[in-house]
Amino acid sequence: MFHVYLTIAYLFVLWRFVIPLPISRAWRLFLAIALLVVSKYHLILIAAYGTMFSPEVPRAWVLIAGWLFCAFVLIVVLTLLTDLVCGALAVRLRASLKGLYGARLRTVIAAVALMLSGIGVYQAVQLPEVRRIEVTVNNLPRSLDGLRVVQLTDLHISRLFQADWVEGVVARTNALNADAILITGDLIDGTVDARKRDVAPLSKLTAPLGVIAIPGNHEYYFDVDQWVAEFKRLGMRVLVNEHVILQKGADQLVVAGVTDEAASAFGHEGPNVAKALAGAQTKAPTILLKHRPQGAPGSAAAGIGLQLSGHTHGGMISGLNLVAGYANQGFISGRYEVGKMTLYVSNGTALWNGFPIRLGVLPEITEIVLRADPGSNGHTARSTIL
Repeated sequence: MFHVYLTIAYLFVLWRFVIPLPISRAWRLFLAIALLVVSKYHLILIAAYGTMFSPEVPRAWVLIAGWLFCAFVLIVVLTLLTDLVCGALAVRLRASLKGLYGARLRTVIAAVALMLSGIGVYQAVQLPEVRRIEVTVNNLPRSLDGLRVVQLTDLHISRLFQADWVEGVVARTNALNADAILITGDLIDGTVDARKRDVAPLSKLTAPLGVIAIPGNHEYYFDVDQWVAEFKRLGMRVLVNEHVILQKGADQLVVAGVTDEAASAFGHEGPNVAKALAGAQTKAPTILLKHRPQGAPGSAAAGIGLQLSGHTHGGMISGLNLVAGYANQGFISGRYEVGKMTLYVSNGTALWNGFPIRLGVLPEITEIVLRADPGSNGHTARSTIL
């Protein structure tokens, strides 16, 4: 459906943006072909590389292609908004606004789209800042009050986010001196052979209670078994519908991790919270690592205290991020109360190179301070950008 939607978007731009332009037929044809190529960027990647998730070309090419594709999407949105506004004004004023909505306005739309796309791509590829939150977790003993974990998610290590960027993320993460580092999937885009050098800095991640990860949907696109083995080689504990017990002093914290919903399409077991919790104490404080936020009510019913997710990239563009909610049960970015459970959906440490834009939705490294409050079932959180 992704490519069908893009085809519809292209036809809309052709009809409402290109054809009405007061330029020669040759220039309209050139612009139509150029926009067609840009709109079919992902199909071109599939034809060239067998996947649209891992263009093995120089980083500059990925940046330029991302800038042009994001500009195309913004032209679609801005043209549609302009149509709606001009249509509403025409009805209200009972007059034709054809003169107003001409070549000059379309030129403005194109310039704004290209400019916003450039800003958005620039923001998307920067090193993420640290966001600190505090969360009260059910059943957390007083002795673990103040325990700190760092969530990384959606690193999408690729030609766009290469080894030097990964080094920067690792350095910022380690500087927090957290008790544990939790990675909630989509670490990569590409095969182990293609990404081996770029993921190597992840071996430097260090925390007293360990570095724990789960696979996201993108790991399944590139042979999840090979990637799980590689992550383990890099020093991570990878949870596949299982849990690990973190011990600090006399008390314990359960960290469970499940697979992604994409797993079943690749012959693997889908997410199974009950299996992941099998053998764990029922009243133990529990953190669940689940790549997608959908299914959070089921996690809450299973007794989870805190679920950490990613996948949405925070919606990437303010105002348009609500679209991401339709695919994720309304969970897009930040903290949600789901029954007695807190769900935190990170904006992502990076994002997919096929739509590399952030406007008003910044990437993050999330430092989470766990708080005990045995006298209350409420959940509180405060967040700051460092």
